[in-house]
Amino acid sequence: MVDAYAAGTAVAITSAVLGWFMVLRRQTFTGHTLAMVGFPGAAAAALAGVPIAAGYFGACTLGALALGGRRLRDTAATGTLQAVALGLGVLFVGLYHGLLTDVTSLLFGTFLGITDGDVAAIAAVSVVTLALLAAAGRQLLFASLDGEAARAAGVRVELLSYGFVLLLGLSVAATSQLTGALLVFALLVAPPATAQQVTARPVPSLALSVALALGVTWGGLALAYDSVYPVGFYVTSLAFAAYVVARAWRWANA
Repeated sequence: MVDAYAAGTAVAITSAVLGWFMVLRRQTFTGHTLAMVGFPGAAAAALAGVPIAAGYFGACTLGALALGGRRLRDTAATGTLQAVALGLGVLFVGLYHGLLTDVTSLLFGTFLGITDGDVAAIAAVSVVTLALLAAAGRQLLFASLDGEAARAAGVRVELLSYGFVLLLGLSVAATSQLTGALLVFALLVAPPATAQQVTARPVPSLALSVALALGVTWGGLALAYDSVYPVGFYVTSLAFAAYVVARAWRWANA
């Protein structure tokens, strides 16, 4: 549980920050596709008998490279990649002859498989990702709000887009180890979307997104500890509940 909380904290912070930009840039479909791409990667790793983390990171990195740059605007290509990923995932799961609980864990998440090595790898990815975002955050925010104006001002918008999707792929791979490949999207979208419902100011919204992500992650782990249900279910449910409350609050104060 100590390892799970350490990994969950790193994952929550990184997902909240990257997810905030993803929602702002209206690239949730890209994030969803990267989550789906992690599914066959993890299944192939289980089939080959190599660490599941290697499958997540390898597949999500390749998926991010395939979706980067100008191709982000091509929703048909993004959807096609998602369909192929799901098909391959089903194939690899069908070929897998291990315990069913292992497949369930890679799809829906578990805290039992988190080791010291996983914590170190996830923490390293989180530190690098957040450092790069801090360095490029101002330009990324400018490009996200007004791409044409940012391009006219000399910002390399296409390079920023490519780099952002690559960072998003790494975050998806790290988060999937806790929430599973099919539920990672909830942690990337729900806390940032909830925060942006509450306030449009970037700094308070980012801070609230991180706080919500930490809350639902820690709460999900606590609930899963004495439960037979996967941690991803609780993280998703808590994140959705927070979003519903935020929407209701905004409607009541409209």
